[in-house]
Amino acid sequence: MSPITTLPPHTVQEILTRAGRPDFDRWAEQVTRCGHCSHPVRLRGRVEHRSATGGRVAYSTETEPDRVLLIRCGNRRAAVCPSCSWEYAGDMWQLLYAGAAGGRKGVPESIRSHPLVFATLTAPGFGPVHTTRTDRTGGPARCRPAHGTPQLCPHGRPTWCTTIHGEDDLRLGQPLCPDCYDYPAHIAFNWHAPELWRRFTITLRRTLARQTSLTATEFTQRCRVSFIKVAEFQRRGVVHFHTLIRLDGPNDFDPPQVSVEAAELAEAIRQAAAQVRLIVEMPDRPDLMLRFGTQLDTQTVNSGPTGELTPEHAARYIAKYATKSADDFGLGQRRITPEVLPLLDVPEHVDRLVRLAWQLGEHHAYEGLRRWVQMLGFRGHFASKSRRYSTTLGAIRRERRTYRQRQAAEHVRELLDEETTLVVSHWEFAGVGYRTTGDATLAHSAAARAREQRQIAKEEKRVA
Repeated sequence: MSPITTLPPHTVQEILTRAGRPDFDRWAEQVTRCGHCSHPVRLRGRVEHRSATGGRVAYSTETEPDRVLLIRCGNRRAAVCPSCSWEYAGDMWQLLYAGAAGGRKGVPESIRSHPLVFATLTAPGFGPVHTTRTDRTGGPARCRPAHGTPQLCPHGRPTWCTTIHGEDDLRLGQPLCPDCYDYPAHIAFNWHAPELWRRFTITLRRTLARQTSLTATEFTQRCRVSFIKVAEFQRRGVVHFHTLIRLDGPNDFDPPQVSVEAAELAEAIRQAAAQVRLIVEMPDRPDLMLRFGTQLDTQTVNSGPTGELTPEHAARYIAKYATKSADDFGLGQRRITPEVLPLLDVPEHVDRLVRLAWQLGEHHAYEGLRRWVQMLGFRGHFASKSRRYSTTLGAIRRERRTYRQRQAAEHVRELLDEETTLVVSHWEFAGVGYRTTGDATLAHSAAARAREQRQIAKEEKRVA
């Protein structure tokens, strides 16, 4: 929280007004119970528990501060709500880990013996951009050193960069020459990335079938490819996919009925990613062939000594990307038009991407693209999985909701001293977010303190 002397006078007055109210402690308790959510949903209503003998336990928001109850917004984006995104990442970890290690969430522990590979599929290059590199010893290296006689690009700009960029350098991801950069192909890749992924999964099954000397039909009768993928925006504004791919039997979580080791699955993934091609129509230029980039990373996942990566680390690595989005580029989550770009103060590279996406949206082959310009043209789900990879986010949330409802029911039964009660409730929407800037400032300050305390506790646990 900023020092109170740097806050606007009206915000200071709102903070003092809230802190001076007799129900401040209850308001602070509500903020804590909703996880210090940045944009809580405000509900107004009541709930009543009635027993067969006439006993009653009633709750109404009429007795609450501002006569509302605060609940989580549930937004997965860290840029929108750090608290809810932290819970979402935790749910994603449970989903990912259940499918990687088993033994929880309805997935048997025997799943650990199935071939499992963590892979990252990247986008191709659309022009040189500023980046971070490492030398042979693992230390920081120059961005793009010149080889031989330095050459200028056709637009008179250097094709090299001898800077060693820090992680917070604003030039990272920006083209060395914006006029040389292929912006139409960049947007086309984002737009068609979901279709490229679909074709990759088909090609992977066919590749595995060839490896096992089976037809595609015979392979699907003996083996099923289960996966979960999460999309991430690179600094240059193009998506790539982090994925866990596992082989199962044709029924539920049975072992595959083919002889394929994890290393062989990794090789099939590399072959399939290299083979996938998609020809797309482009306005005012020849058709474009899209493919995945050559920088493909695969690691086998295993709980034993032969695995390159443990299930815990693989799940943690992918889960952290599930809360990211294009918000990191300053575009927000609402639909935008090129006219508002000067107000957003985005980098020139992002500005060009949005304007080019808007222009492509006029072409019949890219109908609907303008609805996704705030996502730089990416229209797919950030996290998706095959049906039988593991449990679902819905099931995890139902489990949490059932647990909390059971806690509340046990409390009511203790008050009424009866096992069976009738529940009558009525709720209505009252708004989103805190009522004043002062309330939001207090809540954000409490959230920062809570995060600091969690970090201290985590560090103490690590040291112990």
